[in-house]
Amino acid sequence: MEKYINNQLELLERGIVATPTYDYLNDFTKANNGSNDLLLMQMAKNFGYQLALLNMKEELSKHNTIKD
Repeated sequence: MEKYINNQLELLERGIVATPTYDYLNDFTKANNGSNDLLLMQMAKNFGYQLALLNMKEELSKHNTIKD
């Protein structure tokens, strides 16, 4: 499972639309004034997916530590 999650996180960094940071998303929404909404939507989806994977990875790490 960890290998899968790490692989998915790497894919997010190599995509055509790079996964933004929280601050970048905020700056982008202020600067575009409603333009490029499709691009913003894809970036936001990538950001959400990245957060979900990081949370899963952290949770798996906690459970693996308890078992060891």
